[in-house]
Amino acid sequence: MLYAVVMAGGSGTRFWPESRAARPKQLLNLVGERSMIQATIDRLAGLASPEHTLIVTSAALVNELRKQLPQVPQQAFIGEPCRRDTAPAIALAALHIAQSDPNAVMMVLPSDHVIQPQAAFQAAIRQAESLVASAPDRIVTFGIRPSYPAESFGYIERGDPLDIAGAPTYLVKRFHEKPKAERARQYVADGNFYWNSGMFVWSAATILAALEEREPDTMAHLRAIVAAENRPDYREVFEREFAQVRPISIDYAVMEHARNVLVIEAAFGWDDVGSWQAIARLQGTDEQGNTSSGRHLSAHSTGNIVRSSDGHLVVTLGVRDLIIVHTPDATLVASKNDEESIRQLVDMIRERGWREHL
Repeated sequence: MLYAVVMAGGSGTRFWPESRAARPKQLLNLVGERSMIQATIDRLAGLASPEHTLIVTSAALVNELRKQLPQVPQQAFIGEPCRRDTAPAIALAALHIAQSDPNAVMMVLPSDHVIQPQAAFQAAIRQAESLVASAPDRIVTFGIRPSYPAESFGYIERGDPLDIAGAPTYLVKRFHEKPKAERARQYVADGNFYWNSGMFVWSAATILAALEEREPDTMAHLRAIVAAENRPDYREVFEREFAQVRPISIDYAVMEHARNVLVIEAAFGWDDVGSWQAIARLQGTDEQGNTSSGRHLSAHSTGNIVRSSDGHLVVTLGVRDLIIVHTPDATLVASKNDEESIRQLVDMIRERGWREHL
């Protein structure tokens, strides 16, 4: 049986001021009419039922996620009391799944990617599921053919091809951390490197065995949490044990050490929507080269990304390459060339104690 684990705990600070602590990127309608998390769940229709779906998030977001995803059973939401990165989150989900189905196959997906078309995505997942079903010790990931030398993604170096039907599939030679610019250019020129999509398919038993080998202390804490699930002090146990878990990503904990890892070359379009400029890339521009959402009037302005709400009019006159985001209590005006500093702005707001704007 195929289960879905959706990772929905990110903070999305690059999308401030729309993204806030109580309503981060995955809960926003950044592209299209549905929020990022709703679009992710929609994409699973026919692959994994709501009853076979787990949402791993922060405890503070569980209620809002339940409102957005009424079709997903309430018990499917795992609310972490603190952030401990992806490996503990995935391990906790795998423990829950293995309790009810020791032979389960899991797909692990971020909640905030744009993937199209749905049919190609589902075909890739089914191909990965088949690969795992035929050899349960396999780990399958999905590589995105790079369109430019990105420094913000990890890379997958492919090895020998597999002679199988479906999308091109290769043994993984190794995983590479986010590179500097020159190294990224080398990866793209080489032709044997993919962007790491952060999506995986594996059996619950295989990932749990790998985590037991690499992170035994973490697994001991997580098993204590699962064992207390039906006890009155469950939340107290969860908070105590999870706080003692070592933060580590699934890439560092497992993927960089795992054997028998395969990469399927993605036949679908993929965008991790990592910054405001992704909105222009996905939504396109008007005849003046601007991308806008909400009421916007442009005069002699080009290359701007403008977002407004509640009928608030934003007028741009004689400006170019700006990010302008208006919300009821905060407005951002930034150069597109300096959007990496938005995270620093959020830190500055936090340092000033302006919690109402976070």
